[in-house]
Amino acid sequence: MYIRQNQKNLTRAQKKRFTAAMIELKRNGTYDAFVRTHDKYFVPDRDRKLRVGHMSPSFFPWHRRYLLEFERQLQTVDPGVSIPYWDWTTDNSPASSLWAEDFLGGTGRASDRQVMTGPFAYGTGNWTVTVGITEAAFLTRNLGRPQNPISLPTPAELQWAIDDPLYDSSPWDSTAGRGGFRNKLEGWAAPKSEKWRNHNKVHQWIGGHMTGGTAPNDPAFWLHHAFVDLLWDRWQQRHPASGYLPAAPLALGDLQRGRVIALDEPMPPWDVTPREMLGHQGIYRYE
Repeated sequence: MYIRQNQKNLTRAQKKRFTAAMIELKRNGTYDAFVRTHDKYFVPDRDRKLRVGHMSPSFFPWHRRYLLEFERQLQTVDPGVSIPYWDWTTDNSPASSLWAEDFLGGTGRASDRQVMTGPFAYGTGNWTVTVGITEAAFLTRNLGRPQNPISLPTPAELQWAIDDPLYDSSPWDSTAGRGGFRNKLEGWAAPKSEKWRNHNKVHQWIGGHMTGGTAPNDPAFWLHHAFVDLLWDRWQQRHPASGYLPAAPLALGDLQRGRVIALDEPMPPWDVTPREMLGHQGIYRYE
């Protein structure tokens, strides 16, 4: 059992160990394989294919397994490393410790959004983007999107999602009609005046590489998703009688049959089911 800590509580030494393990996975090719996996399973509603990672009920269990697989690789480099989480409702500015030079580095420069500070700056020679290089070979960010400002989700926006006792609802995609925690936290469900909320809004606030299927090119991805994973825990504790939906495979004739994962159906690429990912007791805990 190991601990995932709030990033704001990490010591300088812990930050250095985490970033060093990331850089080693980048050097040996493991990191970019994870970016390719995320991109492969970034399937939008309009595609007729299976949606397992996004815009679907398996958003939470799929990313839990994805983070676990990545964390295990980090621990082959340094057994004392785990993925920290970033609470974006409180550490909500470009001046937060997350973006310091000794951790993830800051926003991109105005001319081309290139990240110029920290261990993942292109200039260090340790972080060349090779997956989805239509954008750039250097890591890009645009924290807060100053030219068209956007703010990080507020505690109230987050609570709006956690208060919903329904896990998910038909048609099990970004338009899920009757609401549900999954769509509200993933962030497609939003009031008419807004385009995104919660998880999606964070990706947009960071900008650059974080806005597409190859978002894990930015190491901030892992800290963001560790917090999303923690929030799934909070929702489960708040609604102990509510479970993963759909519980059973969708009926013949349902347009979403074969496109979303039910509780006991295997999630590619690992063939583990959502049921197997409903908890993480005995593996890690949050503090």
